[in-house]
Amino acid sequence: MKMSGINNNQSILFLVILAVFISLLANAYDPDPLQDFCVAVNDSDAAVLVNGKICKDPKTVTSDDFYHSGLNKPGEIVSQYGSKVSLVFIDQLAGLNTLGISIVRIDFAVGGVNPPHSHPHASEILLCTEGTLYAGFISSNPSNPGDKNRLFAKILNPGDVFVFPKGLIHFQYNLGNDTAVAIASLNSQNPGVVTLSKAVFGSDPPVNPEALVKGFQLDIEVVRQLQSLTWIGNG
Repeated sequence: MKMSGINNNQSILFLVILAVFISLLANAYDPDPLQDFCVAVNDSDAAVLVNGKICKDPKTVTSDDFYHSGLNKPGEIVSQYGSKVSLVFIDQLAGLNTLGISIVRIDFAVGGVNPPHSHPHASEILLCTEGTLYAGFISSNPSNPGDKNRLFAKILNPGDVFVFPKGLIHFQYNLGNDTAVAIASLNSQNPGVVTLSKAVFGSDPPVNPEALVKGFQLDIEVVRQLQSLTWIGNG
């Protein structure tokens, strides 16, 4: 009886340790820095690949490594989406390396959209600074396959803020009569972007159209027509 009690206690302790370990893994985002800063260097030709960027020698770091300008200027809108995303990720600002943050400016023409996309590495908080935006995200699949995914959306005016949880499909659409601007911050130096239309219909090599016919319940000619279009990412 006494031995059974010891075994039960050991089992409970093991389960607690396992739960804590899983929780730490589940809540991990960009790793915490182990030094004051780790300014990125161009490691495209490096023999070693790391999760992030190789650090610049701290003795050669300057204030310019932590500085970027230009987000006060409207981005040039040339895409078919009617929007322009001006990024300040690690490739634009080397000082972001290991800090787990980034920022973007999004300009919208009248009727412009930042099309449905997701950020696999980050959550996002968006501030509308000009115009009127319809912004929202869609929940992941419910446990019951027959239930619908939920849409969470609001109409944003200047000063309004909306949050997009990590990995979920989201979008912004300018439904006003003038241009619109938003500033968004993300909790990763490299949030990643998956533009749904481009990923599904513009992959290389293309997805077998029969799979998309089944998956989207579309006619084969519609799928082939969509795959023939030139798709671009958010930007």
